[in-house]
Amino acid sequence: MNRRQITHLVCTAAVVASGLGAAAPTDHRTAHQVLRIHRVQPGESIQQAVDAAQPGDTVVLSPGTYRESVRITVSGLTLRGSVTGTSVIVPGPASADNTCATAGNGICVNGTKSLPIKRVTLRSLTIRGFTKNGLWASWTDRLKVQQVTSEQNGQWGIAQERSVRGVFSRNTAEANGDAGLFVANTVDREDGAQDSEGAEISHNRLLGNRIGITVRRLRNLTVEHNEATGNCAGVFVVGDEGQPRAGAMTVRRNHIHANNKLCPKTPRLPFLQGSGIVLTGSEKTLVTKNRVVDNVGASPLSGGIVLFKSFVGAPNESNEIQDNVVLRNSTADLANRDTGTNNTFRNNTCGVSEPAGMC
Repeated sequence: MNRRQITHLVCTAAVVASGLGAAAPTDHRTAHQVLRIHRVQPGESIQQAVDAAQPGDTVVLSPGTYRESVRITVSGLTLRGSVTGTSVIVPGPASADNTCATAGNGICVNGTKSLPIKRVTLRSLTIRGFTKNGLWASWTDRLKVQQVTSEQNGQWGIAQERSVRGVFSRNTAEANGDAGLFVANTVDREDGAQDSEGAEISHNRLLGNRIGITVRRLRNLTVEHNEATGNCAGVFVVGDEGQPRAGAMTVRRNHIHANNKLCPKTPRLPFLQGSGIVLTGSEKTLVTKNRVVDNVGASPLSGGIVLFKSFVGAPNESNEIQDNVVLRNSTADLANRDTGTNNTFRNNTCGVSEPAGMC
């Protein structure tokens, strides 16, 4: 590194530090890049640190409470909390130029169709009490959300649309108004299912939400090793008549138990209670080696593993339900309440099925 490059780095660090009103970011130099750490204390602005960051930088929050919404539009950024305490983001004053805040969201990761945001990581944070979503992401590639707690938000705890190759692991979503974890093709128009290019939803805990996990109009992803309990429904795989169809995914080794909270009907769904894993309008989805127990209710969608035609009439087709333990669910452990074809139920441990004969 020559003298001119060193001078440039020092000046850049000084400008960032003065803009944040905090300590200068730490430079971690390698032969090819400079990775900086921006440290933020309670009372300082996370958004200012994010705006000053460059691809590859990390913004680290000290333990404490931060009253703001944060919008991330730079690729390669890591935003993480402290390893020695809890870093909590809650609603604060909403300035007109912060579209994340005015929309009622806690953290937004927003790219565009022509310029998606790539390789952003969110880790070890708590996001609480926002009127819309804890985390809202759109047009992202390889977003990682790990060890994040998103709780008591009005709609979704952790949500993403129009994105590929996301990884959502070891998070907790609790007491959110709709799904604790929600991934979809798009939320503002009807469209065929999108290829998620191998998105992963794993080792998350979904507690006391309306629905634990909703996967809507997507293909090619894995939902595994999650626990859902205390919700109205555990896992929803949702499709419709659009092309390509939703499905071609794997739901395996999840623990879905006692999702017996009662939720009133909506314009699209009947009341929910006691639903374990529900497939509507899906194709070629493998549901295997899950433990689905003690989900009890009297909704049309109640039961352990339920196939139900979508609410625009699209059937489930060519799904495989095999090698699951499905017990003490009501009104049935396995329920095929659909008219779709080539759905198979094999080698499941269960007590009661609709129609009879699948156990």
